[in-house]
Amino acid sequence: MPDSKFKLVGIGELLWDCFADKRKPGGAPANVSFHAQQLGIDAFIVSSLGTDELGDELCTFLQAHGLDTSFIQADPAHPTGTVTVEMVRADHPQYTIHEDVAWDHIAFDNKLQALCESADAICFGTLAQRSPNTRQTIRRCIDATKNCAAIYDVNLRPPYFDRETIEASLRACTVAKFNNEEAALLAEMLELRNTDLKELAAEMLAKYELDSVCITQGSDGCLIHNANETASAPCPPIKVADTVGAGDAFTASITLAHLNKWDAQTTARFANQIAASVASQHGAMPPPNKPFIHAQIAKARSVT
Repeated sequence: MPDSKFKLVGIGELLWDCFADKRKPGGAPANVSFHAQQLGIDAFIVSSLGTDELGDELCTFLQAHGLDTSFIQADPAHPTGTVTVEMVRADHPQYTIHEDVAWDHIAFDNKLQALCESADAICFGTLAQRSPNTRQTIRRCIDATKNCAAIYDVNLRPPYFDRETIEASLRACTVAKFNNEEAALLAEMLELRNTDLKELAAEMLAKYELDSVCITQGSDGCLIHNANETASAPCPPIKVADTVGAGDAFTASITLAHLNKWDAQTTARFANQIAASVASQHGAMPPPNKPFIHAQIAKARSVT
């Protein structure tokens, strides 16, 4: 059975992914929290929603799926965030991320500080740091943690990133996760010597004093590098519905693995299975296949 003792804080964007014919709940840190909850972690979403119908609907959805919404702030001055998603291909969505929305204005307070002080893991990304208010809150949350795994899902969304923000985030985290397309951008932006994924991961691990670097490669699976080993695993054969949220399910999976101290090979296989299951369904927060999830966790534990 899944673990329930770990506590994860996912801080950043919470929004609606708006497709041509429907809208689905989304936002990378919120997605990570959603999937972490399905994996048996006590997950908390820290974000902000407008005091509008879209915000009410999002809270209702999350509560119906067992998520704690007590750290989702209500902002009467800014609307609930939305993203227009164009499915150019099922495996290659394009995003238009609308600006000056509620999650650009997440506030830090004593209640949030206490949550972070008790967390086993905190997950954050780059996008929510586009605004000074939320960027400062994310950094204060990380500073408030104690003996906590800090998972940085790089998740680059043009034009909302710069070298200063990325480097500050890499120096603040213990685990960095990004995809193979982002790897090339990071190598150039950070002036790293290597572009080969294994060598790049090793260079980043050393330069930023990380515990682990995780690189997703779409249908080619993933690569995970830590101080002791480098591991890779292929993607399970699936029919892709859409890949929105699959990377976030991967992030939730590597967080569980990191907290349980699973080795890199076990982590890679487990995270690929969970991410592939999400990619085979529509939307970033599809209904969880709990028997499948429990079976994958049991399988991972059996080899560690």
